[in-house]
Amino acid sequence: MKSAFQGLFARTNPAWVVVLAGVCAAVQVGKLPAALPVLQEALGMTLLQSGFLLSMVQLAGMTLGLAVGLSADGLGLRRSLFAGLLLLFVAGVLGGWAQSAPVLIALRALEGCGFLLVTLPAPSLLRQLVPVNRLSRMLGLWGAYMPLGAALGLLFGPWVIEHMGWPMWWWGTATLSLLMAIWVWQVVPTDLQRQNAQPIKTSASAVWSLRLRQTLRAPGPWLVALSFAVYSSQWLAVIGFLPSIYAQVGITGGTSAVLTALAAAANMVGNVASGRLLQRGVPAQRLLTVGFGVMALGAFLAFSQWPTFLSEGLSPAAKFVAVVLFSGVGGMIPGTLFSLAVRLAPSEGTVSTTVGWMQQCSSFGQFFGPPLVAWVASGAGSWQWTWLVTGACSLLGLFLARQIGRQLAGRAA
Repeated sequence: MKSAFQGLFARTNPAWVVVLAGVCAAVQVGKLPAALPVLQEALGMTLLQSGFLLSMVQLAGMTLGLAVGLSADGLGLRRSLFAGLLLLFVAGVLGGWAQSAPVLIALRALEGCGFLLVTLPAPSLLRQLVPVNRLSRMLGLWGAYMPLGAALGLLFGPWVIEHMGWPMWWWGTATLSLLMAIWVWQVVPTDLQRQNAQPIKTSASAVWSLRLRQTLRAPGPWLVALSFAVYSSQWLAVIGFLPSIYAQVGITGGTSAVLTALAAAANMVGNVASGRLLQRGVPAQRLLTVGFGVMALGAFLAFSQWPTFLSEGLSPAAKFVAVVLFSGVGGMIPGTLFSLAVRLAPSEGTVSTTVGWMQQCSSFGQFFGPPLVAWVASGAGSWQWTWLVTGACSLLGLFLARQIGRQLAGRAA
């Protein structure tokens, strides 16, 4: 048995293990929506506590993204990945025993830290593990980790919770994190960056300060971070409220879960396509422009009631197709931005810090985007003006894409 496992480890591509570790971390984020109704009843959670439980991962990213990115660059990329998976395991096991909402919320914050420790060093690790001629394709695949994890949580969570209870769902996903941590430790090599780095005699705080200044003084990290923020804010707002939108038209239960999972999973297609297109030499600016443009159009077709003939002409099925296009073609944006984060980082030692800043800005977008859409929908009495919020985000994204194109042109000159 031991030799069989060793043979499996020997045949495994470490780059794929890194991508799967990201998917595993994303499952921990996606495990919650399916459990919320049960948790509200079992723990006596209020609607406000449910909101905090949903936003806690984003809150961790908002406050700790840059700090965790700095830690990953200093601690070591594989060590950070391994520690994050162990933290997800511990928080998940304890969460299954939680008897009150405040305890579960605190453990959710701990899961947020574990999620960041897993996802922030991954692009740097992939840069070390994948040949240059295949890097863009692999980073495009990496960009699909979040929609894949969310889709898996939406698909399997309801079944497990119905037949085994929500604690077993927590313990099952926690066990997945532990197995993934063992796989990472056995397969992913130690950091080339740490092996090749020259000894630094300055203090850790001085090194962190240097990385921080390098990252925040360069325009590249700001451009990719803000682009990710305007993308993630509208994507989560639309996908996150789909069950509520479906409920208003009488689509509930398993059908609603499957439709939402399909819309989320469509995002993977764009991520994978972006890697292949970048590999073939398609400019990153063009991919971002198409992605933001189609997101604006898809949201308009799905939600707008103006012009009248469009609203009357589009059936619910056609509007669902528009949402799928919104998510699917929009998926080219994160895949492209992860590749740009590696290219536009000020130095090799600041890639994780750049990704951390990108994650922090993305978390701001995810934290504030859905409430803004909900506020507009509440004021209008329906979701018909959702496209105005998403359209404004897309317009800003198009402007940022143009600035990124100029930045890349300046580097190539």
